[in-house]
This record gives sequence, structure tokens and C-alpha cells, in this order.
Amino acid sequence: MADGIVSRVVMRYPERLRADRRALAGLPVTTATGAVIPLGEVATPRFDLGPGLVRRENVQRVALLSANVAGADLSGTVERARAAVAAAVTVPTGYRIVFGGQFEEAARGARNLGWIALLVVAAIWGCLWIAFRSHRQVAIVLINLPLALVGGIGALWLSGGTVSVASLVGFVTLFGIAARNGVLLVSHYRHLLTEGVGLAEVIRRGSRERVTPVLLTALTAALALVPLALAGREPGNEIQSPMAVVILGGLLSSTFLNLLVVPVLFERWGSAGLAGR
Repeated sequence: MADGIVSRVVMRYPERLRADRRALAGLPVTTATGAVIPLGEVATPRFDLGPGLVRRENVQRVALLSANVAGADLSGTVERARAAVAAAVTVPTGYRIVFGGQFEEAARGARNLGWIALLVVAAIWGCLWIAFRSHRQVAIVLINLPLALVGGIGALWLSGGTVSVASLVGFVTLFGIAARNGVLLVSHYRHLLTEGVGLAEVIRRGSRERVTPVLLTALTAALALVPLALAGREPGNEIQSPMAVVILGGLLSSTFLNLLVVPVLFERWGSAGLAGR
């Protein structure tokens, strides 16, 4: 160092000379005047830790810090970590902190599933309108979707799970199953109305004749999902179990609420929609 200027000099000795730090301090160094002095007089040898690999991404150096999350919501953990880092760390100029990895992939998957869910609902609406030619009756059938969401969210909360890509897939699957229960009732109501049966009798008779198919189809799907839901802590079920829990909860709520809500709505608005085709 001269006149306050620090010069960094990198020297690499053979392995046999780097084994002992005290030996490094005794290595001879030739000065500008030709004198030979020990290295320890002009430098302080020390052992320090450094990166074994220099990572780069987009032509920029990257220092990677990784961690695993267990027993907590991944998204919530990342948000808490982001807030803690922002409050405690002052990022120098030219540096930035980016959170990525599995959290980033999960966020991208959730966004994609959100768009898929909207497309699924639109496709179901279109198919039902082609079959019924009545927007009122389509809306009565699709009332099962929020009824199914109630059970799915409740089951997810009771199981102590978190909203993940697997549970979102369960909700999308649940949409089709819940719509099927409404179709069974509404299509039979329409059939009885075309036979000239009175509206009040249509509701009583149609509900009585369709309660068994609705319960049996729901029970069949539920029995197939019970083993997956109960094996949530077994290795390999990290995706299947949350999906099964969501579908089971949604099946329970949509099946029973469907038998209560759809008949009332059809009696109030369904026949008018049919008459106005």
C-alpha cells in the first residue's frame, strides 16, 4: 500500500507450500531493492472461505442461498422472508435480491391454472347451453360450482393443508363433477315438463327419482379418493393427497346442497327459462 492505494496481488503456491500457514509466513520474498525478507513482514497469511464455483445467470454473477420449507406454506414463508430481508438488509448499488426456485414455479403454475379454470367454466357453460338452450337453466346447473368450493375450501382448512398447485388441480376437477350433479336433476326436470307434468310435481318426482343416481355417482368417486386422502403423509402422495382432499370435501357439500338448492331454483326460475326458449 502506498499513498493510501491498496493493490491486490494474487499468488498461487504449490500444494506442498500451502499446507501450513506458519510456513507461508516464512516464505522468502524479494523486494525492489533485491533484499530477501519473509512474506510475513509484508503480508498476513490467513485461511478464508470463498465460493467453490462462480455462478452466472444472464451474464451476471449470482450468489445462491437455498433453503427447504417444511410444515409451513411456501408462499407465505417466502413473503415473510421477503419482508424480513427488506427490513434488515441494505442492498448495495449494483446488487439485487431475487426470490425464485420452487416458489417461482408454483406461482407460475397457479396463474396458469387460474386461466385454465376460467376456460373450463366457459366450456362447461357453452356445452350446457347447447344442450338446454336456456341461460337460466345453465346458471342453475352451475350454482353447484360455488357449493363445491365451500366444501373443498373447508376440507383443505380442516386437513391443515395449504393452497398448492395440487389442490388447485383438485378444484378444477371438482368443477366438472359438481356440474354433472346439476345436469342429472335439471335434465330430468326438463324431461318431465315435456311430458306435461305440473311444475310442483316435476320438482317432487324429479328429485325423488334422481336422488339415488346422484348419491351413487358421488359415493363411487368418493370411495376411490378416500385411500389417497388418508395417505397424505406417505411418500409419493404429496400431489395426490391434497387433490383428493379438495375433491372429497367439494363432493360432500355439492352433493347435498345440490339436492336442496337446485330444486328450489328450478321451481322459481327454471321453468320460465324453458318456456322462453
